[in-house]
Amino acid sequence: MRAAARLAGFQELETPSVESLELYRVKSGEGILGQTWTFQDKGGRDVALAPESTPSVARIYAERAKAEPLPVKWFTVSKLWRYEEPQAGRGREFVQFNLDILGAAGVEAEVELLAAASLLLDQAGAAGIYAFRLNDREVAESLGKLLGATDPVRYFRALDNRRKTPQDEFRAELGRAGLSESNVAKLEELLESPSEDGDSTTDAALLGKLDGLGLPEPGPAGLARLRRILELLPQAGIEDRVRLDLSLVRGFDYYTGPVFEAFAREGDSRSLFGGGRYDRLIELFGGPPTPACGLAIGDMTLELLLRSKDRWPAGEPPLDTYVVAVSPELIPVAVGLVAKLRKAGISADGDLLGRSLSRQLKEADRRKARRAILVAPREHARGVVVERDLTTGAQRECRPEELLPAA
Repeated sequence: MRAAARLAGFQELETPSVESLELYRVKSGEGILGQTWTFQDKGGRDVALAPESTPSVARIYAERAKAEPLPVKWFTVSKLWRYEEPQAGRGREFVQFNLDILGAAGVEAEVELLAAASLLLDQAGAAGIYAFRLNDREVAESLGKLLGATDPVRYFRALDNRRKTPQDEFRAELGRAGLSESNVAKLEELLESPSEDGDSTTDAALLGKLDGLGLPEPGPAGLARLRRILELLPQAGIEDRVRLDLSLVRGFDYYTGPVFEAFAREGDSRSLFGGGRYDRLIELFGGPPTPACGLAIGDMTLELLLRSKDRWPAGEPPLDTYVVAVSPELIPVAVGLVAKLRKAGISADGDLLGRSLSRQLKEADRRKARRAILVAPREHARGVVVERDLTTGAQRECRPEELLPAA
C-alpha cells in the first residue's frame, strides 16, 4: 500500500503517537474524549494516545503552510488507540492508512483520492470485491431542509444508520426529525432509486430527480460537484466501482462537501472505510483557509474483507535462498555469498547455529525457501556451488556469480 501511494504521487508523513488532548477537542469536540486514552505527562499537561491521524496532519500543515507548495499530497501509516469495546473490525489498538490532499479546491482531488484508494486496495489483493458510495453533504443538508427536517442532527443520524435500522424504526426516526409521512415516502423513493457501479444513465436520472425538486441552497452547488465527479470517473478508470447513495452523510460537523465510503460488494455492505472534503479544518489549528479532503483505511476492516475472500496473505513472503555451509571452514564463504545475494536484491539467509547439513536443509524447508545453495569442500575447490530446487529436488552445479541477476 505504501508503494501504491508513492506511485500515485503521495509522500509519507510521520505523525506522533502522543498529542495534546486539546488537539482532539478542537477537531472532534467532547464526543471523541470518551474513546481516547488520556493521561497527564510529567509536566502536568493533558495528553492522549492518538485516536486518529487527521488532527495531527492538520496541525503539522498549519505549522508548515508557508513553506509547502500546493497541492500537498500526504499519506500516513499510524498506530492508533481507542478506548472502546473490541469487536469484529474494531480493536483498542490498530493501524490506519490515511491519504490527504491539501490545497486543491476542485473535485479533481476527490477523484484522485478514489483513484489512489482503488490502487491501494487492488495492490493489497481486494480487486473486484469492493466499491464506493458517493454523496455530497450539501446535497444531504438541502434535501433535509426541503423535506422539512427540523432536527438536522437527528435527520443525519437516521440516514447514517439506515442500513442498520429496521425500516419501521427508520421511518419513525425520520418522523421524529420533523419529516411528514408523505415526505418520508418521498425520501425513501429517492434512496431506493437504482444506481449501479458505472451506470451513468441511472446516476444522471437520480441527479435529475434532485434537480427537479428545486433543492434550496447550498444543494445546487453540491449537485454540480457530483456531476463533475461522475464525469471524471471514467477518465480515472474507476467508474466501475462508484455508485451514488443519497443516504451517505458521514457525521455532522466535520465534512463540508463530497463524502464517500468503501464497502464490500457482497455481504452485509458495512462500511470498510470512508472520507470526504473538510475545507475548514486547517483554520481550526491556526492555519490559513485551505481546501482539503482525505480518507482513512483501517487495517482490521481490510483484513476482514480479504480473509472473507481467502485473499489474506499467509505470513511474511517466503525466503528466496538459503545458503548452506556443509563444513565449518566454509562458513565465511557462505556469509560472503549471502551478502552478495542481498546486495543484488535477492532475499537470502544462512545458518547461525552451526547445524549439520540435514538440519540446515530442514531449516531451509521450514522457511519455505525457493532454493538452497550448498557450499561444499569438493565443489568449492573447483570454484562452484550446488543449487538445489527445494520444490522439485532438482540440482545443478554453477559458479556463484551465476546465482546473481544479469547486470
